Amino acid sequence: MRSIFKKLTGARIIALGFAAAILIGTLLLLLPFSTAEGKCAGFLNAFFTSTSAICVTGLVVQDTATYWSVFGQIVILIMIQIGGLGVVSLAALVMMMVRHRIGLLERSTMQEAISAPKLSGIVKLTRFVILFTFIMEAIGTILLLPVFCKDFGAKGIWYSIFHSVSAFCNAGFDIVGKGYTSLTAYADNPLLNITLVILIVVGGIGFTTVYDFIKHGVHLGKYSLQSKVILTTTAFLIVLPAIYFAVFEFKDVPTGQRVAESFFQSVTTRTAGFNTADLTSLSDTGIALMILLMLIGGSPGSTAGGMKTTTFLVLLLTAFSVLRRKDDTNCFKRRIAEKTVKHAVAILVLYLVLFVLGGVIISSVEDLPLITCLFETASAVGTVGLTLGITPTLGVVSKLVLIVLMYSGRIGALTLVFATFIGKNKNISRYPEEKLSVG
Repeated sequence: MRSIFKKLTGARIIALGFAAAILIGTLLLLLPFSTAEGKCAGFLNAFFTSTSAICVTGLVVQDTATYWSVFGQIVILIMIQIGGLGVVSLAALVMMMVRHRIGLLERSTMQEAISAPKLSGIVKLTRFVILFTFIMEAIGTILLLPVFCKDFGAKGIWYSIFHSVSAFCNAGFDIVGKGYTSLTAYADNPLLNITLVILIVVGGIGFTTVYDFIKHGVHLGKYSLQSKVILTTTAFLIVLPAIYFAVFEFKDVPTGQRVAESFFQSVTTRTAGFNTADLTSLSDTGIALMILLMLIGGSPGSTAGGMKTTTFLVLLLTAFSVLRRKDDTNCFKRRIAEKTVKHAVAILVLYLVLFVLGGVIISSVEDLPLITCLFETASAVGTVGLTLGITPTLGVVSKLVLIVLMYSGRIGALTLVFATFIGKNKNISRYPEEKLSVG
């Protein structure tokens, strides 16, 4: 078995690990006592829900609050935790607990799984990731207790745990929004809004960035380039969309609630999937903006999905460097490697192909407006979980399309390609160069 494991690349280990976790989750949700009615959920329902939970997406075909039993909700929560931390990190935790020696292949896979900048110190960093996750989820649970215990009594403890984990892991699953209403009933609750926003942002900026903050405090000059890029891009992607939502989309809402809804939707749209506003009332421009935010997603090495904030900024900076006739792409007085630029372009192309192709297929099969279907596919491939309400009504083909998109988005489209097609041997031969006009 170990010899087989050694033949696998890091990308394949990650891809197979998530696939195995999805299969196990599906089998558990197929048990009759996983549903509130005590009946078998059916393979497609269980498979879709398991994929959505492991891939921390939040798209559902059955109302999580009413369809699944407490046991089923616990299974979903465990899958969210596994998906948020990553199967590789959890496997590393088990190896640490049983004092199993972590070899070079395991360390390399751990580095790839959490997007660590270097191999040295990876075990220590992974230990930090796991400990920090549990601490943040515990703090989130405590802060949410007054909100949910006030409405649900002792049951509010379970609700607080569930939503804290779901928020930090950027999953977007909820168990209070009966009838697929998510958290719209709490749109004017400042404690819940602030707590969830903090959990979502911290979970979505990446553990290496958090590690930089704990190590260096407010001395931003000592941060790594990746942390600087992530913090800068995240700030812009929160503030600018929030201003747009406040001015153009939620203008009929009372001022206090408008500010809360605008910031909440700006944060949650990029990967978390909760919503405190009626998304069906948004204009086409608002929907288009949300699609863009969902495709960008969170940051590398986080619980979030999407193309990632770093990819987005590298693409922008590369475009600016071309327009200014510069040979290099520079950021914070550092030159970005050409390989990184190529990877960013490849990621953009892969996500656009998955997003558009999936939307076209669903629109054709279901005879639905293309913009509505593109919203769902952006939500799936960005592992966000927001919906315009069509997911539960989709047919088998469309649900399978969303499953593929959620899986691709969680492990990373580029990682999936590497795991599927690329072996260890590289082709070192090069063809003659010839100029080609573009643009």
